[in-house]
Amino acid sequence: MVDISHVSALGSAGASDLFQVLRDGQPRTRTELADLSGLARSTVALRVDALTRLGLVGPAGNATSTGGRPSSQFALQSGNKFVLAVDIGASHVRIALSDLGGSTLVQDSTFLEISEGPEAVLNWVIDAGARLFGDSKRSTADLLAIGVGLPGPVEHTSGRPINPPIMPGWDRFDVPGWLQQRFHVPVLVDNDVNLMALGEREFAWSGTGHLIFMKVATGIGAGVISGGFLQRGAQGIAGDLGHVQIARGAGVPCRCGNEGCLEAVASGAALTRLLAAQGLPVTTSQHVVDLVKQGNLEAIRAVRQAGRDMGEVLTMCVNLVNPSVIVLGGSMAQAGEHLIAGVREVVYSRSNPLATQHLQITQSSAGANAAILGASMLAIHHALSPDRIEAMVASLTA
Repeated sequence: MVDISHVSALGSAGASDLFQVLRDGQPRTRTELADLSGLARSTVALRVDALTRLGLVGPAGNATSTGGRPSSQFALQSGNKFVLAVDIGASHVRIALSDLGGSTLVQDSTFLEISEGPEAVLNWVIDAGARLFGDSKRSTADLLAIGVGLPGPVEHTSGRPINPPIMPGWDRFDVPGWLQQRFHVPVLVDNDVNLMALGEREFAWSGTGHLIFMKVATGIGAGVISGGFLQRGAQGIAGDLGHVQIARGAGVPCRCGNEGCLEAVASGAALTRLLAAQGLPVTTSQHVVDLVKQGNLEAIRAVRQAGRDMGEVLTMCVNLVNPSVIVLGGSMAQAGEHLIAGVREVVYSRSNPLATQHLQITQSSAGANAAILGASMLAIHHALSPDRIEAMVASLTA
């Protein structure tokens, strides 16, 4: 598991440097840790002891003997501490309790309109989180962090949603502060598409440092991973591809107030309006997907064209950041190859040939789990960062 949400992975001195080495789960002896870190064995022993007392590291059997007494090995103990992952959508809330390896232990979900407001939604999260700990017979004292995904722009430094178009009452609401009143741990909040990118990479592309995840649902947005790091931009809105103008959108009004945006002609909402105007029985994007799966030619043509429109924008992204993988997710991605074919048609024909030589364009493997998995990764990476490990070790002697 690689940290792609923070700049440093090994840059801190102290117990954290050993822990970052052990985060890959591979058992190592004190001698191996001393060789890797350059620290004296006595120092390694003290730091391993501190990490063991925290419940983060523990014995993992013995190394193969070379003639004498076999050396003890130590490894990450992923099941002793936990994080909460929260995926808040336009009409649903999902929460999961995960271990430090990212495995979901228990989860819960409900249909709840985000328009009900932050207090109603976040109070459900608080109550559900308490139930998850109770049902799993685990202690909230072992909770290290909470990761939350929201379906709108988020100021990453504060965790507050900023002018979210589908979230009335949420603008600049202190989401981290509200949850910390109950759980007393760090709360990390990000846009849901960024978390989908994190989750998809962890689930299916762990060795990939350059990935674009495009969510196609009621709206369109993207999460961009470049050089192994999630790219949020200066204010945290990098990847807002739904509001890039495209040629075919000329004169078409968008909910953002401009005209010609990709979202205005290629999103699930746009396709629903288009097919309904043609007399087809559609009122949601899921109806569009259902028609495609049933072989309806009008729906297939519309989805294929939407893929071409997305390809027009993604071509610019390919030439700009040169990803090795483009993943399509969200509800409209269920249309499958018809949507992907349109994207590939344009991207492969218009991008620099070197940029597309090994480029893969594919449907999300994590599917509906991408956001909740990404939320857990966000929380885990923060909880196990060098600064947090040093703070926990310092608390042992406070």
